[in-house]
Amino acid sequence: MIGAVVVLLLAGEPAPAAAPPKAAQTADEAFQTRVKTLEEQVVDLKEKIYRTKARLLLLQETVLGGDITNGARAVIFHRNEMGAQFVLESVAYALDGAPIFTKVDANGDLDKREEFEIFNGRIVPGNHQIAVRMVYRGHGYGIFSYLEGYKFKLQSNQTFNAEAGKVTTVKVVGFEKGGITADIKDKPGIRYDISTAKDASLKPGNMPPPAEGAAPAP
Repeated sequence: MIGAVVVLLLAGEPAPAAAPPKAAQTADEAFQTRVKTLEEQVVDLKEKIYRTKARLLLLQETVLGGDITNGARAVIFHRNEMGAQFVLESVAYALDGAPIFTKVDANGDLDKREEFEIFNGRIVPGNHQIAVRMVYRGHGYGIFSYLEGYKFKLQSNQTFNAEAGKVTTVKVVGFEKGGITADIKDKPGIRYDISTAKDASLKPGNMPPPAEGAAPAP
């Protein structure tokens, strides 16, 4: 009986008032909320970029690193032996998949340079691969006037072996193939002149600086 009275009393109590509806955000509050959300997204993106950069640096160190006292060194040159009918518009080099040099001709500063260094740094001993892309433009004059506007896109790769304690020099040469009887469209080619010698400079603190425009060695 007592329990029933209690139930009746509770049932007779008025229901608690409903919470008033939340006021709509003002334009300023909505703007501040949006700004805060964007700031959080930017912070998250920065963290992802930092982690990605750290992984890339680790990969680069794995590919191009190694013990400097026991490692090898590679020196890579670009050389242009093409005739005046071909103007070098751009070059791109990668070593083991990592870009090391990219340049587009501006007022002849690329095409007029017969030879220049694009990489000089330490690498781990073993096999490595150079990937090259060159773009030439036909330069028409006289009997070669039909060449004007033609584009010649060359892609090539070459594997070389870097020996511990030695320097491997690779000259990547753009040249004309086939002699005077070859069809003009078949003339542009790429060859690799590779040599190896003992390297006395592989000592800590005695590494040469990277070439201008080239990616620095790790």
